[in-house]
Amino acid sequence: MIFHAPLIIDIAGTSLTAVDRKRLKHPLVGGMILFARNWQDREQLTALCRDIKKVRADLLICVDHEGGRVQRFKTDGFTHLPPMRALGDMWMRDVVPTTSTKKAGALDATNAATATGYVLGAELRACGVDMSFTPVLDLDYGESSVIGDRAFARDPRVVSMLAKSLMHGLQKSGMANCGKHFPGHGFVKADSHIDIPVDKRGLKAILADDAAPYRWLNTVTSSVMPAHVIYPKVDSRPAGFSSVWLNDILRGQLGFTGAIFSDDLSMAGARLIDGKTVSYTEAAVVALNAGCDLVLLCNQSMANAEGGGKAVDELIDGLTEAQLKGQWQALEASEARRRALLPTSPAMAWDDLMVHPDYMQALDWIA
Repeated sequence: MIFHAPLIIDIAGTSLTAVDRKRLKHPLVGGMILFARNWQDREQLTALCRDIKKVRADLLICVDHEGGRVQRFKTDGFTHLPPMRALGDMWMRDVVPTTSTKKAGALDATNAATATGYVLGAELRACGVDMSFTPVLDLDYGESSVIGDRAFARDPRVVSMLAKSLMHGLQKSGMANCGKHFPGHGFVKADSHIDIPVDKRGLKAILADDAAPYRWLNTVTSSVMPAHVIYPKVDSRPAGFSSVWLNDILRGQLGFTGAIFSDDLSMAGARLIDGKTVSYTEAAVVALNAGCDLVLLCNQSMANAEGGGKAVDELIDGLTEAQLKGQWQALEASEARRRALLPTSPAMAWDDLMVHPDYMQALDWIA
């Protein structure tokens, strides 16, 4: 029997409960995503990550930790990372003499991006976190409030160079990366957390602009997260549920070979497929059959969530039943892609990291 653990779930608090441990032990669960509610301080976070790995060493511990307004851990020594637009702005500033301490121009911006990636990854890894869902590859059209300053720039070439530099920093820390939100979320105004954005442009325009970074970065991108956006001139389904987008375009035309995560299945953009509201299990099955290797369900573990936290168990049970009925197939290649995201080098302890020359140099670039 092929082992494939596609589910990424979350927990409600700052430590594991008996229910959390039972869920994480399930063979279909491949990892968990952390939020600010799971954070108290570095000691608590480190202990939590240690406990998760004791349940199963292969579980992938993830977090949305991009910098700017999307940074889950901001106290007890964590560096306040800039929003990615700050790096794009640095790129656009006039170059200054090399004797100046002011950072400006393309080369300074790429150095700052690498430094940001290294600090981001090294600090998280020192506490036991395996990977962050970053960088954002969306283009900044100035229209999307949900993307906004999370994007590097409007020009896909600038986005690609800064993202590649940030990925280099992540790699230096021993952390995988995740480009999001394929093929692009920046052009639409609607927020897919609460709505279903529609981008009416044709495939040619999207490939030439928004999706270009995915082709240029296909040799260095570890994983991709598609957008809960519908592009009706390409497919009637959102990108994360579309085999056309994931298999034909992302893997076929753009040459991507890494892991594909669904975006959060609890988002409004994930619950309407083919004009019909579906369950979390139905959404997960559609995503997996469309080409996702891993699917996320966030913020459903809490007592005040819909169903009082039972949605996680319903998804686990539902996906188990769907597999037994042959409604989706476990794939060895998908499991291999999941495991490839786990760090392979030992993490540096926090106190050692604080005095490491590479880390201290990186902080100078971020300041």
